[in-house]
Amino acid sequence: MAPTFFGLLAAGLRVIMANSSCTPPELIHQLDDSAAGIIFVHPTLFPLLLKALKFLGISDRDARRRVVIMSYVDQDRADEKAAEIGPEWTRLRELFGKGRLHSEEPFVGDQVHETALLCYSSGTTGLSKGVEITHNNIVSLITALPTKVYPLDPCSHHGTDFIRPVGEHLGLSLEFQIMLNETMTRLVILLWDFVTKVPQVIMPHFEPNLFAQTIEKYKVSRACIVPPILVVMSFHPAFEKFDMSTLRVMLSDPAHPRDAVRKSGTIGKLHPNLQARLVDDDGNDIEPGPEIRGELWLRGPNIMKQYLNNPEGTKNSITPDGWFKTGDIAVVDDEGFFSIVDRKIELIKYKGFQVPPADLEAVLLSNEDILDAGVIGVESVGGATELPRAYVVPRNAELLKDPKAAAAFRKEIQEWIKTKVADHKFLRGGVIIIDTVPKRRTLTFSASGKILRRTLRELAKKEAS
Repeated sequence: MAPTFFGLLAAGLRVIMANSSCTPPELIHQLDDSAAGIIFVHPTLFPLLLKALKFLGISDRDARRRVVIMSYVDQDRADEKAAEIGPEWTRLRELFGKGRLHSEEPFVGDQVHETALLCYSSGTTGLSKGVEITHNNIVSLITALPTKVYPLDPCSHHGTDFIRPVGEHLGLSLEFQIMLNETMTRLVILLWDFVTKVPQVIMPHFEPNLFAQTIEKYKVSRACIVPPILVVMSFHPAFEKFDMSTLRVMLSDPAHPRDAVRKSGTIGKLHPNLQARLVDDDGNDIEPGPEIRGELWLRGPNIMKQYLNNPEGTKNSITPDGWFKTGDIAVVDDEGFFSIVDRKIELIKYKGFQVPPADLEAVLLSNEDILDAGVIGVESVGGATELPRAYVVPRNAELLKDPKAAAAFRKEIQEWIKTKVADHKFLRGGVIIIDTVPKRRTLTFSASGKILRRTLRELAKKEAS
């Protein structure tokens, strides 16, 4: 992935990153919205891409002109065979040596504000939005990151001496392609490793035995992960079976490894050249403090340019003077460390992925056996994440009276949704049958359509207790 990514940027092209777990409808939206010209795809994802292209009315001939199969190693050839990819399709390895750029495409002056990346990030309503990231955004963020990582020294237990630099001993980095495709933050970790000259091992997905085996095989010293992986590492036998002794640091954000223990639970301080505000519901500044909550607004050179083809979404997210409304409710302590305590935007965050409730609700309402639906995230304490849960009103009201039939219906919906959405959107939090979905009401006392998710969350708390 990395050679293709850097090659496209060097050629001056705009790079669009799609999540490897996208379903055909989700991929169709991204291809259609972005008007992508050339598509690079790994052999294992080729069948999915074909379905999307056929839905968009792209002929086989045009598809063969626009698609490049990303084959690097021997395993890729085996994957090509499994996907039944014929010889008429272009392989990336066939393009090597066909020519080269005499120099990288320059981006100087106002050109630094041209879009380099287009990352589709889930919104709270409707389809996912294309987030335009400029060359200046990327450079500003990368140069704000530390050039060395300071892992914990187990020989020291207090004061500022609990961390010592290890310099060149970092060796390798382990990251996940699914993470890199989800947000700019994950992508930046990839770029950061290249800037700091840290070799990488990239895995397509997390599997405990393979993860542990890879750490032992490549003597990985730093792993960029999401928190739920730590939960698995705490009990899975694979991490006793393989040698983990080279692993010095595990992190989700490279910005503040020095304060990882002392400020556990915070998201750290501001990056250089970044400004922050805490505001109330009316957009007025509030006095920051450990107990004072407000929505976090950010401004700086690393803030996205705009949403692609969505001026209204951009207007609602970025103020005329450049403040980005994160939708996160935060507090800040006396040392300037921020903590996220709630969300104004009602995204469900499942293992590093963002799941918009409205997306799942729209899918559920397409089921003829469901009259109405509301989706929230419920906390999984053991998994250190949120799980999507659906509250549905069945068309058959008798299900409210028949526990056995209701249980079968709930299971049926959980299995059905798996055929419609990506893995991270599965209803792992369960399906609950209710007689009506709570919604905001107008002065005429008719439902206005705005789902009262707070009411559903309160209901979930009662069920948990």
